Amino acid sequence: MKHIRNILNSRSKTDGNFFVSIHNILGFKPKNIAYYKKAFTHRSMNIKDAEGHPINYERLEFLGDAMLGSVIASHLYSEVPSGDEGYLTKMRSKIVSREHLNELGKDLHLIDLVESKIPKGHFGDNIYGNLFEALVGAIFLDRGYKYCEKFIYKKVIIPYVDISQLEGKVISYKSLLIEWCQKEKKVFDYNVYEDTGNDDIRHFAVKLAIDNKVVAKARATSKKKAEEKASKRAFFVFQKQMSKES
Repeated sequence: MKHIRNILNSRSKTDGNFFVSIHNILGFKPKNIAYYKKAFTHRSMNIKDAEGHPINYERLEFLGDAMLGSVIASHLYSEVPSGDEGYLTKMRSKIVSREHLNELGKDLHLIDLVESKIPKGHFGDNIYGNLFEALVGAIFLDRGYKYCEKFIYKKVIIPYVDISQLEGKVISYKSLLIEWCQKEKKVFDYNVYEDTGNDDIRHFAVKLAIDNKVVAKARATSKKKAEEKASKRAFFVFQKQMSKES
C-alpha cells in the first residue's frame, strides 16, 4: 500500500496537466496516457524504451495517417455513391492534405504539448499536421477503431467536410499552373535560391517566370512551400484567363 501511495505521489503536476489537456482535446478520458505522451515526443528528445526502440511520434504519425485515410474513405464512399475511384481518391486527398491537417493541428494548439529539445518557434507548419496524425494513431491504440472514428468525425468530417466546397478546392496551385502552362504551350521557370536574410531559420525564395516574365515571387522555409506560394499568387494573376481557356 505504501509503495502504491509513493507512485501516486510521484506523479508530477506536469503529467496531471498533460492528462487534463488530452482529455479536453479528445472529449473522453484516455485509458493509457503513455500512447499520448509518445504522440507528443519529438525525436530530438532521443528517448528509447527497454528494447532500445526510439520513443517519438513518427510511427504513430504513420498509423494515424492510415486511420484518417480509412475513415475519410468510408465516409466518402457512403456520401457520394456516384463517385468513381478517381473522384473519391481526389476528394480524400483534399480532406487529408498537408495544409488541412496543419490547420487542424493549429486549431487544437497541439504544439503546446510537444516535448522537444528544439525551440517550438523553430518548427515549420508541418509539425501541426504531424502531431494531429500521431494523436489519431494514439487514439486508435488506446481506445480502438470506434473511438478513433468518432474523433475524426467530430474534429474533421462534421466541421470541415463539405462535398460541394471540396469539389472546387485546389490541392496544389503548382500542379494546376504547370498543367495550364503545358496545355497553352507557355514556358515556365521556377528560379529558387536560398534567402535566409536575418532569419534564424533557413529560408528559400523563388521567382516564377512565365514566357520569360516574372509573374510572382515568394519566400518560405522550404523550396516546396516557396514554389507553392508563388504558384498560388500566379494563379490569381491568371485566374480569369485560365477559366476562359479551360
